[in-house]
Amino acid sequence: MENLAGILEHIRKELHKYPEVSEEEYETQKRIQAFLEKHTTCELVTVAKTGLLAIFNGNKKGKTVMLRADIDALPIQEVNTFEHASVNEGVSHKCGHDGHTTILLGVAKLLTENPLPNGKVVLLFQPSEENGSGAQSVLKDPYFKKLHIDYVFALHNLPGFTKREIVVKENEFTSNVKSVAIILEGKTAHAAEPEKGYNPANAIAEILYFIKQETNNIPESADFFLATPIHITMGEKAYGVSAGYGEVHLTLRSWSTRLMEEKQATLKSLLQSLETKEKLRVTASWFEEFYANKNNTKAVEYIEAAATQLKLSINKINIPFKWGEDFGLFTQKYKGAMFGLGAGKNTPALHNPDYDFPDDITLTGAQLFYNILKEVQE
Repeated sequence: MENLAGILEHIRKELHKYPEVSEEEYETQKRIQAFLEKHTTCELVTVAKTGLLAIFNGNKKGKTVMLRADIDALPIQEVNTFEHASVNEGVSHKCGHDGHTTILLGVAKLLTENPLPNGKVVLLFQPSEENGSGAQSVLKDPYFKKLHIDYVFALHNLPGFTKREIVVKENEFTSNVKSVAIILEGKTAHAAEPEKGYNPANAIAEILYFIKQETNNIPESADFFLATPIHITMGEKAYGVSAGYGEVHLTLRSWSTRLMEEKQATLKSLLQSLETKEKLRVTASWFEEFYANKNNTKAVEYIEAAATQLKLSINKINIPFKWGEDFGLFTQKYKGAMFGLGAGKNTPALHNPDYDFPDDITLTGAQLFYNILKEVQE
């Protein structure tokens, strides 16, 4: 296993050094494919342009299990100065997707060295998780549609948790998240005669009041709902002009998909009323939509059994994570679960410019995934 750990650390640092953002993971895809062709025996299929499937078939019939790793990086400038620091200006692996990818490459190596006799294993190296489009693109892929999947699993490294600790939860594991850009178009006028134009200021104020009233930022609550202002702009710094244009950008988060739909509908209704009331043209663009990861009870049991076999500490959390993860789209469609892998209590937080995936948890993730596969087939 020591040799495997060294091989995986090498490819992880290579992936870290050459990161690519969502929808641009062409070189990353090539590196993954080259590793799999050199070190494993599997069928390779390109999906969703920059994604890749590595397929392992057992000799006997069994369940089809998909494991997923996200492969894209973030538009964040790295501040680390180690040898494998990003060489791509303004782009870096600050969420650990280089580590997630490497863990799945480790699983591929384990499946090659110790093939499972039953069933089919589909390793998905998925693009574009960070912008929320990757899972949907894979699900629409013609080849992927032909697969009859029984279970899906994914992990996310978790700074702030003890290294190698396995973090599990039934039902919602991560939040529903939606982003919206609200454009308010009115009519500019002289600042001394604002009545001759249509200023979006009052509408912006009502939107901000609305989200303050609707927000219930209590994670312990089943009706948790968080609306966060991200960006607001209006007019220009021209003091003789009454503004005729404004923007409000928000993110919405909830545990409940139903509640998210209700809040979204309420906001849409408010925007329609503001359009009439303030004589504005109001348009809302919804994007970066993440569905909650809804963990299946049996899938969580498989994770816990596999972790127990490896004598790993299991942390059963009560409150979901407030961040979004597009693997939720898979758990809405298939039985499955996402779980956490502790990355160290003193590891920099995800999306921080000094974050780096800890290589000493890679083999743990690969072995755990492999054991989950065995548990499902037994």
